[in-house]
Amino acid sequence: MRKTLFPGEQVIVTTRPQPRKLAGAAVAFVLAPALAAYASAWIIRGGAARMAPALGRQWTPWLVTACVVAAAAVWLGYCLPRLLRWQGTRYTLTSQRMVARYGLLNRRDQQVNLASVRNLTVHESLLQRLVRSGNISLETGYQGVVTFRDVPEVARFRDFILDAIGELPDEGPDDRAAQPGTTHYPAGAFPEDMREGGRDDR
Repeated sequence: MRKTLFPGEQVIVTTRPQPRKLAGAAVAFVLAPALAAYASAWIIRGGAARMAPALGRQWTPWLVTACVVAAAAVWLGYCLPRLLRWQGTRYTLTSQRMVARYGLLNRRDQQVNLASVRNLTVHESLLQRLVRSGNISLETGYQGVVTFRDVPEVARFRDFILDAIGELPDEGPDDRAAQPGTTHYPAGAFPEDMREGGRDDR
């Protein structure tokens, strides 16, 4: 992130989403090998042969292998993608922008200039309140509403954003001159009909 900072821009805080969505993956990570081991022991003791006589002792290695493959499939197909998705998501607040980066290989960036933020909203579900996380929505004039989900310590992060917005430099005369539809005249160069006591067309 530091390589892509604008001149004068500083990183305030960098974090990842609250890992509450990894709870299911963590449970599956523990239960999958436990169930596979239990099923393998049951098969080795002849449980499968008693339930289905056609599954004789010659099927035992294949059934045990199937249990191991099933546990590995849960790890690789369910747990690992969710871990990588969480690992590849990062929220960075700078003195000028709020940036979200998603993905490790196929990276996608989303950013909001703090100067364009018109409204900030925090939404917390019951579960999010228990873990002190929440969704932060930034409303801008041209991007609509951009939502950053499961931000940890959401109240403190909101305060960081508000402080960063409050410390943005005010628009000076040069900034106002750049606004379209506005005409600026040098001092003493106003048209005659705009000067105090100027031309009267009555």
